[in-house]
Amino acid sequence: MTRIHLARMVGSYGVLIALALLILFGYLRYENFLGLFNIMSVLRYNSMFALVALGMCFVIMTGGIDLSVGTVAALGSVAAAYASPYGPVAGVVAGVAVGLVVGLINAVMITRMHIMPFIATLASMLAASGTALLLANNRSVPVSYQSGFTELGQGNFIGLPIPAIIATIAFILGWLVLNYTATGRGVLAVGGSEESAKLMGLPADRIKTLAYVASGGLAGLAGVVLAAQFGAGQPIEGVGWELFAIASVVVGGTLLTGGVGSVGATLAGVLLLGILFTVLNFENGLGWISLSAYWQSVIRGAFLLVVVILQARLVAGETTRT
Repeated sequence: MTRIHLARMVGSYGVLIALALLILFGYLRYENFLGLFNIMSVLRYNSMFALVALGMCFVIMTGGIDLSVGTVAALGSVAAAYASPYGPVAGVVAGVAVGLVVGLINAVMITRMHIMPFIATLASMLAASGTALLLANNRSVPVSYQSGFTELGQGNFIGLPIPAIIATIAFILGWLVLNYTATGRGVLAVGGSEESAKLMGLPADRIKTLAYVASGGLAGLAGVVLAAQFGAGQPIEGVGWELFAIASVVVGGTLLTGGVGSVGATLAGVLLLGILFTVLNFENGLGWISLSAYWQSVIRGAFLLVVVILQARLVAGETTRT
């Protein structure tokens, strides 16, 4: 077994084991941890991060990175809020369209202008943030409560939060694309070695374009859920979402170097981080510790650092051996 295969197994199974142990810990320690209200709240709130992480997963599997997802979600929430008086469909179309446009711009900068993904998406991150603030006049944009738009974030369907259903459908589609289509195999091939993929006749630029456009569209959809859930477009929201997405993807075993990844393990990574923050909130309630919300960023960074170091050692060891 190669070290890269070991990294994949550690990510896929390690995150599931950690998730199960964390849930067991919470069940044994806190009253109502597995109560219906808490479960529904976790699923509803973390659906936004799940959508962003799904797009990030495909981008990272191509060997790239998308730093713009948080501010694109904020911009999408503003666009959706302005369109919300015309109904839920109009709100979804507006938010997703904004994300698709930013994703396409990222793709053009990376594939046509040959700008490094880090720099290209950093530029679009700043541009999207400024655009959101300009459109919203530096304030929250209230949504329409009469059009039914808020049901996308606050409503339930067959007893489940609608945001969680949206995220579940997106992950099922992502899993099918990755595992059963030529595009999915192309994503992994390009991430493994872009030059080799081109020699095999794969349209590397088109595959990367699809990945970045999908990432932008999913970030825009997360913005729609954000606006519907909180009742307003939030131009200053989304700060640190890219870190949450990257941490979820990497904790799930996707290599930052590309070529290896799992949609299912990414979802497990989202749930692991989301439930971990829920545990901290419960612990605050017991009074044993007192951690502010800012500690979430510290924990995300620590998770990311530990897993990246582990991945780097495994891959470096495999490179040295070969």
